[in-house]
Amino acid sequence: MSLMTKAIGTAKKVKHRFQDQIRARTPVYLSPVRRIERVALGERVCAMTFDDGPCRLPANPDGFGGRPLTLVLAETLEKYGAAGSFDVVGDTSGNYPDQPGKEGEASWGGVAYDHYPDFGKDGDGGVLHCPELVDRLLQGGHEITSHTYSHVLFGRKNLVYGRRHTLAGLDEAVADLEKLHALMKERHNYEIRLSRPPHYVDGIAGGFSSYDAYAKLGYQYMAASFDGAGWLPLSSYEAEVEATWKPIAQRLAENPDCFCGQIIFQKDGYNMARRSPIAHGLDRQLELLAAQGYRVVTVSRLMELSPFLDIPQSDPRGAAARRLLEAGWCPAYRDNSLRPDNPLTRGELAMMAFGWEAVDTRVALVRGQEKLPWPDLKPGHPYAAPLLLAVRAGCLPDGGRADAPVTGEEVKRFLSARVGRAPEKVPQPLTHGEFFLLAALLV
Repeated sequence: MSLMTKAIGTAKKVKHRFQDQIRARTPVYLSPVRRIERVALGERVCAMTFDDGPCRLPANPDGFGGRPLTLVLAETLEKYGAAGSFDVVGDTSGNYPDQPGKEGEASWGGVAYDHYPDFGKDGDGGVLHCPELVDRLLQGGHEITSHTYSHVLFGRKNLVYGRRHTLAGLDEAVADLEKLHALMKERHNYEIRLSRPPHYVDGIAGGFSSYDAYAKLGYQYMAASFDGAGWLPLSSYEAEVEATWKPIAQRLAENPDCFCGQIIFQKDGYNMARRSPIAHGLDRQLELLAAQGYRVVTVSRLMELSPFLDIPQSDPRGAAARRLLEAGWCPAYRDNSLRPDNPLTRGELAMMAFGWEAVDTRVALVRGQEKLPWPDLKPGHPYAAPLLLAVRAGCLPDGGRADAPVTGEEVKRFLSARVGRAPEKVPQPLTHGEFFLLAALLV
């Protein structure tokens, strides 16, 4: 294993280990696009995702009669009555000129771009070239999600991918996503709803991020909470296969409920050593989960069972937030939490009701094509655009800070203008959970 490979693996472990601490120090905002890593679920149900396919090449080493890797994964899932979310690319054959990187390095499949399923074999991968595999996945009850059309980075990631070509800005990112969306719609009559950015690079030039791109398409951000490890090369194929299932076995031995609501990341393709340990490891993973009574479902199905990170469906506040979500409101923070005990602010109230409507206004504000009347609020602030729309619609009075707690009178005025009805009494101070219960009766 190379030093770079070790560094990547170590960095991921450190990130996961201190994720809660990092989140605690990072401000969070309500958002129409939520990052779905796991959900609050009390039953033994989890999801699996498979990145970078579909792949027509056989497993390496092969043990499945030369059948395409994607087909092997689908058949293995179906053997256990499971369904997966296949996070597909459209076509990487346009990612030239380029040269292959060193085997075992992150650039193994290309220095300037990624090439799936392998360098020089782009025609054996991607939705454009493998329609039969896409059809087979859909027939098997699996889900298709977007890993972008070209798998070109949205923005810079200098530590690992400093030499990589990136998309020029938000418009290019949206166009790339739309290209795969249109291909799936036209060829397979399928509507994509979830996406994961290439290599989890979120930043987009011009002050934007993947969340802005996904908002333009109405997508949710599909992440993961557990790494299936099939992407990382080790000393031998046997060691790589063991690394896919042994951590799952250890976690289940410690706590059989540990995978409830979790999303397990897998790879539909070769790892950096051009091997596919997932082909043999997946069966063992599913066997371990089935022995503990787990159902493995798509991410969309997992979200149907429980939409949010921290509040289960059994909590009335969670049920009320779900009703608002289904009505087109934005009750959750970007990390998909509800945080029901947080006091509700003016900016959050505006985002809840105007989040989706404010997507284009946010772009215009960041680009300087529209101005804010409030000098103390930056155009790029997450609540700037929804606040502007809320004031224009007469839902909130002009003036007042975005982070100021809402008053009872402001809530009454807001709901009366927005939904045509208002409660007689509003608790003060008003928490998010109290607002969910109140608003869900009116919306």
